[in-house]
Formats: sequence, C-alpha cells, structure tokens
Amino acid sequence: MSNHDPATMPTGFADEEDLEEFMTRPSEALVRDLESVPGDVIILGVSGKMGPTLARMAKRALPGRRVIGVARFSDPAMAKKLEGWDVETVTCDLADREAVEALPKCPNVIFMAGRKFGTAGALSLTWAMNVAVPAIAAEAFRDSRIVVFSSGNVYRFGPVAAGGSVEADPPEPVGEYAQSCLGRERIFEHYSEKHGTPGRTIRLNYAIDMRYGVLHDIGGKVLAGEPIDLTTGSVNVIWQGDANSHILRCLAHCTTPATPLNVTGPETVSVRAVARAFGERFAKEPDFVGSESDRCWLVNAGEAARLFGNPGVPLLKMVDWVADWLERGGSGYGKPTGYGSRDGKF
Repeated sequence: MSNHDPATMPTGFADEEDLEEFMTRPSEALVRDLESVPGDVIILGVSGKMGPTLARMAKRALPGRRVIGVARFSDPAMAKKLEGWDVETVTCDLADREAVEALPKCPNVIFMAGRKFGTAGALSLTWAMNVAVPAIAAEAFRDSRIVVFSSGNVYRFGPVAAGGSVEADPPEPVGEYAQSCLGRERIFEHYSEKHGTPGRTIRLNYAIDMRYGVLHDIGGKVLAGEPIDLTTGSVNVIWQGDANSHILRCLAHCTTPATPLNVTGPETVSVRAVARAFGERFAKEPDFVGSESDRCWLVNAGEAARLFGNPGVPLLKMVDWVADWLERGGSGYGKPTGYGSRDGKF
C-alpha cells in the first residue's frame, strides 16, 4: 500500500521539482519488497516519461545499493538530473549487442525501452526497438530478474461492461504497434523459458503525471474549449508514482517463465464524467462529440491489487492536481497519449 493519506495529500505542486519529490517517495511496502531481493538495480531505457522518477524512487528505497540508468541520453541534461539523484548513468545504444553485453550485470533489471509515438511512419524501426532490442537484453541479462514494460494494447477491444481484460485472456493486438508490444512480450517469455530467467511483463494502462497522460489530454481540451470525442468513452488510469511502485515491487514477484501482470487503477473511468469534473473545476462546459462505444481497451488490475493493494492516489485527487497544473500553465511533454485511437496507429 502507499504511504499517502488522501486527507493529507497536497492540493497541487509548485513546480516539477515539487512534483517529482512527492512522486518518488517510496512506500514501506516497496522498501520491504526490494530488500527481499538482493543486488543492484539497472534500468534499461531510463530516459522516457516514467524512467527518471522510477529510478529515483528505486534509489530512495535502496540508498545503500547501486541504481544504474541506461539510455542513449541524447539530452545530456537528463543524465545530469539522474546523477543529481545519486542514480548512476551509462550511455548506451541498446540496439548495440556488444555495448549491452558490456553493461554491469545487475541481478535486478527493469526494461523500459520501446517505441510508440510516430510508429505509423517508421514501422520497421518500431519492430526493431520493440522486438530485436528485447532479444539482445534478454540474452545479456539471462541470469537476472527482468521486469518488462508492455501495454494493455495487446488485448482486444472488450465490452466496457466486462470491466477489462484479465491476464488469462488471449491477446488480440490491433495495429502494428500493439503487435510489436506482444512481440516484445513473447521474446522475453521465450528467453525466460530457455534460460530459466525470472520475470514479469507489465501490461500498463495509462500512467498519469501532471505533464502528460489521459487526464492531461482531457483536461487540456476542456480548458481550451476543444471538442472531446466520446467514441472511446472509457479508460484506465493510475498515478505514475503508484505505477512505478508496483513495477519495482514486481522484482520480488517474478515468475519462471515470465508472466504478465496488469497495472492500472481500480476503476473503469468514464471520459464524459472526467471531462465534466474538469469542467466544474474550470467553470467551463465540456464540448462533447460522438457517443460512447460499448467496446474499449480496458484492463482489470485485480491481480495487482491482490499483490500490492489498490493504488494510493484516488482518481479525483489526480483530477484536482491536473486541473491546478493546467490552470497555472504548468509544463507539458507535448505528447498526447492517443487514448482515443481505435485503429492501433500512433
């Protein structure tokens, strides 16, 4: 469970430093789980939206161990930021087999590398990043525990009333991005079976930060008076701090062979209801177009809740935070989630 008590949570965040300090506070349960698995932690593909805060959370939970972040670091400022948090950095092209083989062989691996945005225009690169790169990492770290980022997009469009896909449901990915994500899963599963590598594959549905995410997308449209298409009328979301905590805790809950785990919030979230909640906070009436489909990409995180408890930050608290951030002109990544895509193209 989270250390956060909703009654004492902040009403908002002054800036990115304030946001990231709060987001990376480790819970007692995370500390216990990480202490139960010996060795240092290496994070492959650390420089994305979630990687830096995951790395900082891991280091705060394990101050006496090495936490190493690996990426190309095309922006040197990111490496400097991580080092300021006592996270070691290694510059490496994860598509370079020899370079990956030379990395420190830590017992605990979080694999975050992958490609989503812009995939429709460079499909061969998407497959290389999402399938070939995992094969290199799976071989190089065959003696480690490996927790792998994947996506809820590997599931089919399911009935909203069913409450989302569970891990036992067969994947039916739509579009080449989702197909390549399933390819990544299968690669790690294959090498886990071949080498006996313990692992978990995280089917994540929409982590939320003030700077990006489904709530940022919806809230931004309400604030700007832009229309909100309701065709994809239901989504899953989870506070990024809770998602990072669950993912790190999976190092203590790996299986052989590797198996999937859905990670998201407990609710099936109505896009219409969330937009109206933003409208109340902004004193603006949302502009809706279309009507809700009875089928969406949704996952059921019941198994993660059994292992870790429900996420600590509730939905409407996230709405409060995003609304405050947007109204004050807080920074954003400029990367819409594409949650409304129904053809698998991003």
